[in-house]
Amino acid sequence: MFFPRRVAAKPGLLKLALAAVATASLAISVDVPSLARQESDGAKAGIETVALSTLPRQAQETERLIRSGGPFPYGKDGSVFLNRERLLPLHPRGFYREYTVKTPGARDRGARRIVCGGARPTTPEACYYTADHYASFKLIVQ
Repeated sequence: MFFPRRVAAKPGLLKLALAAVATASLAISVDVPSLARQESDGAKAGIETVALSTLPRQAQETERLIRSGGPFPYGKDGSVFLNRERLLPLHPRGFYREYTVKTPGARDRGARRIVCGGARPTTPEACYYTADHYASFKLIVQ
């Protein structure tokens, strides 16, 4: 049977490791509040706006489905959108949900989506339209 040999810790090395952990945790605690101060309104965050009435008919239909709670035509509709591109205002995981906007003639889901954020999916705080599969977003306004 193998038993690992105990290695004596050097006091200087232990202090250095503790200092590194303390510095890292200090950096994290400074960074988190700055995220909380992020603008929640897409327009204030520099995101272009678009009137719902000017979006394609399919996007307007998707927006109505979102507010009524469905039913949605695609299985992935309503799934959590992670905002990996960080183009939308930063919020905790689960804040944003994505919905497919039908693309006439497309064999798959296409590139058009509406991403909404908020505590309740049927009454989102903000919705964003993308026609290029998350490369850019516009804040939907009434």
